[in-house]
Amino acid sequence: MVYVDTSVIVALLTVEPKTQDVTAWFAGLRDAPTCSDWLLTEFHSAISIKLRTRQISAANAKRVRKAFELLVDGGLRMVPVSRAAFSQAAIMTQQHAHGLCAGDSLHLAVALELGASHMASLDETLAANAQRNGMDLIGL
Repeated sequence: MVYVDTSVIVALLTVEPKTQDVTAWFAGLRDAPTCSDWLLTEFHSAISIKLRTRQISAANAKRVRKAFELLVDGGLRMVPVSRAAFSQAAIMTQQHAHGLCAGDSLHLAVALELGASHMASLDETLAANAQRNGMDLIGL
């Protein structure tokens, strides 16, 4: 199972340095990647940041949000975040040397709880922590 974090979905649906790589990878998938419901909040936050910083227009944000809804409805396997994952994420954030922020620790905790074999992330810290926990990385 491939777990995908928010950075990949943002790059898939907006213009980012890795958009071409992510789009090509995503188009080649045979099975839908997995993500947690945390993506719903984190993705919309990322789009709001892009709006506030004028990286995208309001019209583009509306188009991106619609594309995101379609992706969530059919292109991703969405899973709920368990109480145990929240607890594990809290423990991970206490390991300050590993550098995980709250959102990334939650993604990693869910991926580990699900037994995901691979992590797709554009975040170097999350990727390093996924590898540290025995997951293979998708090179994007």
